Amino acid sequence: MADITVTEHLLLHEKRSPHATGRFTGLLYDLIVSGKSIARRINKAGLLDILGGTGVVNVQGEAVQKIDDIANRLLIYRMERCGAICAMSSEENPDLIRVGPEFPRGDYIIIFDPLDGSSNMDVDVNIGTIFSIYRRPAGRTGEVTLDEVLRPGMEQVAAGYFMYGPSTMLVLTTGAGVHGFTLDPGVGEFLLSHPDMRIPEHGWIYSCNEGYREKWGPAAREAVEYFHKAPSCKGGAYSSRYVGSLVADFHRTMIYGGIYMYPEYDGRPNGKLRMMCEANPLAMLAEQAGGAATDGRVRILEKQPTELHARTPLFIGSKKDVEAVNAIYARHAK
Repeated sequence: MADITVTEHLLLHEKRSPHATGRFTGLLYDLIVSGKSIARRINKAGLLDILGGTGVVNVQGEAVQKIDDIANRLLIYRMERCGAICAMSSEENPDLIRVGPEFPRGDYIIIFDPLDGSSNMDVDVNIGTIFSIYRRPAGRTGEVTLDEVLRPGMEQVAAGYFMYGPSTMLVLTTGAGVHGFTLDPGVGEFLLSHPDMRIPEHGWIYSCNEGYREKWGPAAREAVEYFHKAPSCKGGAYSSRYVGSLVADFHRTMIYGGIYMYPEYDGRPNGKLRMMCEANPLAMLAEQAGGAATDGRVRILEKQPTELHARTPLFIGSKKDVEAVNAIYARHAK
């Protein structure tokens, strides 16, 4: 396979995409530089003072890790200077971040989780950066308003994640399939390594935190019980795998198929995962790869967020496995 970079792939293989423009590729370039910078720091985590917490609690009510703060500042710095962004939202910031008049502005809006699973870094587990990109509605000028950002996931123009582990990967969709790129440290570029990624229609792995079982409602309990007993695509029982790092769990699901589940539970009636910086981008990737994503009742990409940090239950992965969950929730809704 020829060494094809992300930009080459976007320009040569996705010419039909309306987003394969100079400004968009510039945005992607700066996003990739951010991913490389974060990866470099993570690779030196045991040598630098970036493990552990900062002592600060973020808007989500979670302890901020030192590397969370570093990744967040890196992304904001590069995105506000890239010339393609007019506004952004980060999991770590309570409010919308508007690009000021001191920087050139474009028509794109980016929403990101700067470092998903960062609490696992102390034990060297794969973690990642998740991002979602929208285009500003046509005809809108001036200061970006919140309603321009609070849009359903079906309006995303691109989505993806960087995964930091044994190798650093970028998994990306611009609405023309899903493609994976692996960072070659020798040349400092992400090179196409996983073209046209597809989620198997029926899987053999289910993934969830069963420690919350007693807090789940009847539909969620029945859904998980279904995967205890139903035959997998291999004919035998499903296997259970759960890392606790969303990017790692989802990436495994992309490769092997199956289903990742994070249902609602007592104390979290809307679930725990963030709709706009986690569920929406992963749902776009899943659907572009032939899979599906639901909250048990509604397709994730059709949900209308009402606030920047809205949450949602999430069932995502192989189409037949997600359909089984939808059927269970539909019975309980009667």
